[in-house]
Amino acid sequence: MAAGANRAASPDRRRLLTTGAAVLGAAASAQLWLPATARAAGTKLPDGVFTLGVASGDPLPDGVVLWTRLAPDPLHGGGMPAQVVSVEWEISTDPRFGSGVLRGVAQARPEYGHSVHVDVRGLRPGRVYWYRFRTGGQISPVGRTRTAPRPLGFGPSLRLALASCQNWQNGYFTPYADMYAQDPDVVVFVGDYIYESLPSATAVRRHEGSGEPYTLTQYRNRYAQYRTDPDLQRMHAHAPWVVTFDDHEVDNDFAGEIPQDPDKQTHAAFVARLTAAYQAYYEHMPVRATAIPNGPHIRMYRTLRFGQLATLNVLDTRQYRSDQAVGQEGAEDPALTMLGAAQKRWLLDSLRGSGTRWNLIASQIMMAETDLLPGPGKLWYYDAWDGYQAERGALLGELASVRNPVVLSGDRHLTMISDLKRDFADPSSATVGAEFVGTSISSGGDRDQAAFHAQWDPLKADNPHWKVIDAHCGYHLFDLRNDAVDAQVRVVSTVLKPTATARTLARLRVTDGRPGVRVL
Repeated sequence: MAAGANRAASPDRRRLLTTGAAVLGAAASAQLWLPATARAAGTKLPDGVFTLGVASGDPLPDGVVLWTRLAPDPLHGGGMPAQVVSVEWEISTDPRFGSGVLRGVAQARPEYGHSVHVDVRGLRPGRVYWYRFRTGGQISPVGRTRTAPRPLGFGPSLRLALASCQNWQNGYFTPYADMYAQDPDVVVFVGDYIYESLPSATAVRRHEGSGEPYTLTQYRNRYAQYRTDPDLQRMHAHAPWVVTFDDHEVDNDFAGEIPQDPDKQTHAAFVARLTAAYQAYYEHMPVRATAIPNGPHIRMYRTLRFGQLATLNVLDTRQYRSDQAVGQEGAEDPALTMLGAAQKRWLLDSLRGSGTRWNLIASQIMMAETDLLPGPGKLWYYDAWDGYQAERGALLGELASVRNPVVLSGDRHLTMISDLKRDFADPSSATVGAEFVGTSISSGGDRDQAAFHAQWDPLKADNPHWKVIDAHCGYHLFDLRNDAVDAQVRVVSTVLKPTATARTLARLRVTDGRPGVRVL
């Protein structure tokens, strides 16, 4: 079960949480409708309330979150009347909804942007389901989702896609068309779902608005624009997603309640910005009521299990971190933290007690070292785990006693696949795990590959733990089995046009009981 899912809910949380009963089969489907008085009623709604599509997320063996947001005018605040709207939902084992149907009613409230989060329970483990919403005589697209395997089950495999960094202005989200064709069981998105940057007249696709988002309405409009991308919308409707955020969902390189530019944003102003950004994030993501923000705070770190095959620990490496160091001495300060005390304790407890074959860590930023200085000495990216050397070293020491740790990261807009070393200062030290830094969906656009390799290949000698580095846009695809994890780096020909061709750039394997990653 997701960490925190059984916490006592506040009145707002209880009000927004909708829970279903067991799917009883075809014979019971007619009895599961709520009374007509609970159905959608009231003011006639504008056309196109389901413009932003549907999504599901955080699958459990017996449940999943279903999401939609009513927004007939998505780029201008949503366009909904300022009233509560009842929305009917259905989930079925049949894509035509002819049998095994569970139904209910959720409330789309204006204070949450008329978003709908239905935490359906009582489903069967390891099953595919279809779902949809309806209100005011309008019906949503049909979504497809899948529950997690039964807790003690040894399923034959799990197909997982890793994605991050989708900048609307840098290009189209063409990798999702190929991801859809590869049919993953679950998508793990590790940050930068939107970008807060200014609109650019020279961009491939221009950001809405006239500036960076600061208010709730502005963040809603930015999320809504991204949600209109057809490939992204189609992928959301095809498989459950497990999401977490990085920096651009709020402000580039922020740390806790410290903005990138504290000389330009007062603390009070940035807290207000955080509050708006986190609420808009919740409103647009298929997450449980445990993620309803409390002002400038949101609980996103959590654990999901996929039978006895895998445990997925989803980190939040923004909200609890110390401010970034500005030099090597600062990066080695043992007082600096990336995770904060409570999250660190939760992560270690989960890793030590998981009991599963694979222990996955979804970390927004790169954990393996990146030494940018050729020859003697070190030059690091201080916004990544390199800037938090003591805490990373302690975590790597813990990974040495964890079965099959695999870190899934983003942020870099590059593919960077590495062995995780017990001590990166000593290349001969033990390998304790593997890390896959997924490339971007579109951020950075189509890059000059020759220029990339001219810049980065000379650094390989100083980073012998790197196994594959590349600068194409795309995503990573993983097939988890009991004996191994087979990984593919899937890249696309372009993000500058609405369609592209895809290929496998590299194949890699992590073998059970053998820390590290091997290129096939």
